[in-house]
Amino acid sequence: MPARELQQQLDALREQIDQNPPLSQEERVHLNELAQKIEAQLNLEPATNDTNLADSVNLEVERFELNHPTVAGILRNIVQTLGNMGI
Repeated sequence: MPARELQQQLDALREQIDQNPPLSQEERVHLNELAQKIEAQLNLEPATNDTNLADSVNLEVERFELNHPTVAGILRNIVQTLGNMGI
């Protein structure tokens, strides 16, 4: 169940990346790279746990919370889900 929830949150993040015009190209690239890391962890989850992934997402929350609160909220949900998955 958490894996499906994480996938839904990733989909929401990608939607924000595509539809949120105030994001700079650099921010879009950075968020896409983060989404790819999360997706890779989701696919590998039973085999390995990247403990740095949650830290990376938390840093992005701090980076985006002031100017892009919707993106930051999605990232917070991702951190919570990763924690629920033991990552």
